[in-house]
Amino acid sequence: MSVLDKLKLWGLKKSPWVYHVNTGACNNCDIEVLELLTPRFDVERLGVLLAPSPRHADALLVTGICTRQARPRLQEIYRQTPKPCVVACIGACACTGGIFHEAWHFAGPVDEVVREVDPNAIIVYIPGCPPKPEAMISALAQTLAKL
Repeated sequence: MSVLDKLKLWGLKKSPWVYHVNTGACNNCDIEVLELLTPRFDVERLGVLLAPSPRHADALLVTGICTRQARPRLQEIYRQTPKPCVVACIGACACTGGIFHEAWHFAGPVDEVVREVDPNAIIVYIPGCPPKPEAMISALAQTLAKL
């Protein structure tokens, strides 16, 4: 591992930028993701910022089932992110399809859609309907510790 790669990983651990992607959610998980930015949880004090573009993101926060319409868009967004990029599947729908796993518009769990683009993608699962903000913070901290 070169010095530049070590510097990139150090920066990723200290100040991860996240990009939020809604692939067909009911908005409950989206509300919980946005609650992370409120003064109650204030993840910005930990260095976590919402990125304005996937090209600046260190992690993708994906909520909702991956619909057939959203599948190519999610894959393109993942291609645009610099690597290594952590993909966080937030909620039961993103992890497994939840109650929609037999629906006609369900294209597959988020991890399968992303692994079609990159089989070595770093995927984190945060189950719940919707998951609590504490669970999201804990998962992000554990993931960054493993990098």
